[in-house]
Amino acid sequence: MPPEISYPSTSRWPAWALQAVVLASLGACANYAGITPQAQSLNADALGLKADATAQPDVAPTIDPQWWHAFGDAQLNQLVEQALANNPNLGVAQARLARVQAASDAVHGADLPQVAASTDLTRQRFSANSIYPPPLGGAILNTGDLRASASWELDFFGKNRAALDASLGQVRAAQADAEAARMLLASSVARSYFGLVRIQAQLDVAERTLAQRTQSRLLVQDRVNAGLDTQLELQQSDSALPDARLQIEALKEQQALARNALAALTAQPNRPLALVLPTQATIKTVATATSMPLDLLGRRADIAAARYRVEAATADVGSAKALFYPNINLVGFIGYSSIGFDKLLQSGSDQWGVGPAIRLPLFDGGRLRANLRGKTADLDAAVESYNHLVIEAVHDVADQLASGQAITRQQAEQAAAQSFAETAYSIARQRYQAGLGNHLQVLSAETAVLAQRRLAIDLAARALDTQVQLIRALGGGYAAQAIATASLSTSNPSSSVTP
Repeated sequence: MPPEISYPSTSRWPAWALQAVVLASLGACANYAGITPQAQSLNADALGLKADATAQPDVAPTIDPQWWHAFGDAQLNQLVEQALANNPNLGVAQARLARVQAASDAVHGADLPQVAASTDLTRQRFSANSIYPPPLGGAILNTGDLRASASWELDFFGKNRAALDASLGQVRAAQADAEAARMLLASSVARSYFGLVRIQAQLDVAERTLAQRTQSRLLVQDRVNAGLDTQLELQQSDSALPDARLQIEALKEQQALARNALAALTAQPNRPLALVLPTQATIKTVATATSMPLDLLGRRADIAAARYRVEAATADVGSAKALFYPNINLVGFIGYSSIGFDKLLQSGSDQWGVGPAIRLPLFDGGRLRANLRGKTADLDAAVESYNHLVIEAVHDVADQLASGQAITRQQAEQAAAQSFAETAYSIARQRYQAGLGNHLQVLSAETAVLAQRRLAIDLAARALDTQVQLIRALGGGYAAQAIATASLSTSNPSSSVTP
């Protein structure tokens, strides 16, 4: 019969509780002194986003999450919705979100009590020179073990809590990333669509120009036949026709490529898009910000994602610090153990045990400090990435605001220039028909008119594109949880772990 084994009882718990206190006092044997984050986030003053206490708060108009509807184009609405439903890039973002959510669930599960069951049925030879005397020693017998075990890590120093905070931060960052991908896709579709509208408008001008030059060539031929013009004017008129046809073919190529790009964005690259394109004049103008909004940092999904990653990295630092403190697990088991399968479930075969398992790092060759330095470096990198995105966001909005204002002024000047060019062209044609001018003057005046017509189309297209870009730069209606514009607190990354 095997010797009886005794286990600690609950009456011994005050002793191990005292042991835990003693071990905790030895924490100085492995410490994290001197390891602190270096990076600091940009604050609102540095960004120029802090309002004067006496000034009216500068808050941009709220953007509808389905902002593309504001342009009043049903085809655009349909294209954006198709892209959001089918584009693989959004599927990738959703898959990444599912992955970090699963990781967060795993971290949360590790903080809960763990229960397991096991069985071990073995036929073995017992050593004759070990702890078992004859007749067990040297015999070949069956042994059985059936038990249920449980453990629970007592998170006194916040390691698991910090790990859970880090995982939740990654989940929030992935959610914001998915929203940023959605915003980028919608804006790409809108920009491609408006680019296609621009090409169609340019193509209409080119086709009208070809028709006009064809008619002009007939007029020149009539004048040559009447002896009013020479072959020089006829050759000048003829040379203008291939140039007009060349412009048309080049624009048709651009149109085909733009349609292909738009079809790819909507995840139907092999299906030709049956679009009836509107004119630029029928597309509505969307009201957006006219100056830098003070709440910019709370509007953008990419900045929200970066902020959440800073929070996650901060929690990771806290979790790494907690590793320097005792790890205390409450463990227990209950079950049966016997030599001989027939005795496994007999009353005398029962066994149980319960007690603490305490681990304190005393000397680990610098592994814990190296791990903390790595997590601290990750935090510094996350803060600098946040700073970079904030600077780029302010730069982005400033650029779009400047472009929008400049385009408005350019359109006013271009309209005046086109009016003068149209008048000059009309006069040149009248003088030529009256025999007071030559055909070269007509072609020169026509070239100026065409340049202004094309410029008007390009400016209108730029105005639409800038509106979309400004909407994107302002976050596209993203509604984040409260994100402060003040500096992030990185000097004390984890308040849950104290030295």
